[in-house]
Amino acid sequence: MFQTLKLNPMVVLLGVGVIVVLLVIFSVTAPLLSHDIKLELPQAPAKLTDDPLVVSLNQDGDLFIDIGEGKNAPILGEELEAHIAAVLKDKPQTSIMVKVDQGVEYEKVINAMVLVQAAGAANVRLITEASERVV
Repeated sequence: MFQTLKLNPMVVLLGVGVIVVLLVIFSVTAPLLSHDIKLELPQAPAKLTDDPLVVSLNQDGDLFIDIGEGKNAPILGEELEAHIAAVLKDKPQTSIMVKVDQGVEYEKVINAMVLVQAAGAANVRLITEASERVV
């Protein structure tokens, strides 16, 4: 019913030998494939503008901006865009920073950053707190 296949020991030995040689070749060449690019970057002091503009996002998804009369009052996305655009028109080098409550959904953070960029901010930075635990 079933036909048994007889393997010549010499064929098996050659097959194992080829596999061992390939394993050695890949083990030797794999570290060589990682490329390290060594760059000597120019040194320049990091300069922030005097007063960065901070946009805050709380757990409920409310947006806040640290300028104007209603610093502690939530604002709509359109108002946020208008405020940022006005500040950037007067001071184009103003740093824009986004501060987000821990646990806010990623989509809300991205939407806030998109609003800031739509107002004309070329670079948007996230504010984080230093953690004692290093991952």
